[in-house]
Parts: sequence; structure tokens; C-alpha cells
Amino acid sequence: MTDLSAFAITQKWPAQHPDRLQLYSLPTPNGVKVSIFLEETGLPYEPHLVRFDSNDQLSPAFLSLNPNNKIPAIVDPNGPGGRPLPLFESGAILLYLAEKTGQLLPQDPALRYETIQWLMFQMGGIGPMFGQLGFFHKFAGKDYEDKRPRDRYVAEARRLLAVLDRHLAGRDWIVGDQYTIADIASFPWINNLVGFYGAGELVGFDDFTEVKRVLEKFLARPAVQRGLKIPQRPAAA
Repeated sequence: MTDLSAFAITQKWPAQHPDRLQLYSLPTPNGVKVSIFLEETGLPYEPHLVRFDSNDQLSPAFLSLNPNNKIPAIVDPNGPGGRPLPLFESGAILLYLAEKTGQLLPQDPALRYETIQWLMFQMGGIGPMFGQLGFFHKFAGKDYEDKRPRDRYVAEARRLLAVLDRHLAGRDWIVGDQYTIADIASFPWINNLVGFYGAGELVGFDDFTEVKRVLEKFLARPAVQRGLKIPQRPAAA
């Protein structure tokens, strides 16, 4: 049996199946990128819920895996050379898992780099900008009398959506007819923007018909529906 005892995180979140990939996460837009990928590909894994309400992400056990105290993070017991591999940052994890499985990342070099290009677009633009907009619209920022910070992120969110909307015209997915990690990275954030953050009207989401079309197709995928709920949150008391 695989021994993961060298990883301190397994003391707080014991591995019941140490031969499987260990996922430490929460069903947020970044977290579900990995669970959706794993559900799409069928790679065996064991999810562990990292609870922000109890500051699990700040615990010494979690910081031993990700010093940046963000989810998701993984330990792959079957990493390169047969050695366990710890990894954090959702984009890096998606690239690693796509290369490991040979799935959801095109083999053609040009299409491969096009996919990575749009993955970086999500990592550097959609994620940070939509997250800031969510803060100023749904959370503490909504109480600020000065609405210029919120409006800055509204304008940038609309710009990013427009870029993607123009690109998606005539395409099934971000990279043409191939469903890839670029879609898995981007559409959970778009879904969160109009769903959890409730900012659809604020950004005029109905204007972006191509993005809406592909988002609906993304959300209809059974693996996406499963992955959006993993790791399962505890039932409300």
C-alpha cells in the first residue's frame, strides 16, 4: 500500500485510499476545476474538504502542502518516476493532470499552446477580476459608498466577457470543437459570476450570447454537475 505519511497534511486529512490522488479543496470556482477534470477523466481520487469557516487553509497541515494557503492542492501518490507529487495552483494542477492522463489537452502542438493560452487568460484575467467584482458586489465591498472600485471591476469583467464572446462565435468550445482544460478553467468562474455572486444583471450578461450558449452546454455535462459539488459541503445545521 502507498505510504503518504511523509506528507503532514495526511495527519489532518487521513487518506482512506492512499493509492488514489488526494484532493484538498472546496467547491469554489478554483476548487471545482480539479474535481470537474477528475470526474471527466475518471482518474481515481479521494476528495478532502478544506473548510474556510474553520480556517483549515491556515492550519500548519494545509500550509505544509500549500504555503500560499489557497485551494485546491493535491498529492498524487503516482507522480513522475513513481514518486508522490505534491502540487498547488489550479492551473498547474490542470496542466499536470492533462499531461498525466493524455486527456483534455490537445496533442497537436499548436492547439496545445492555444489551450494553454486561454488557460492563462482565465488565470490572469477572468479569475482575479471576477473575484474582485464578487467582493465589491456581494460581500463587504457592497457597503463602500465610493462605487468606483466596483465599477472598475464591472467594466473589466465586461471587457473580458466580450473578448471571450467574440472568440466563441462559430466555435463549440474555447479551442474550436475540442473540450479542454481551458473550458474547465473558465466556465466555473462565469457560472459563479452570474450565480453565486448574482452579478449577471450588473455586467449585462445577456449581451454575451455566445458565452451564455457555451456556459449552458458546459453546465449540462454530467461530469460538470458532479464536479461542482465536490468536495461536498457539510449539511447546514
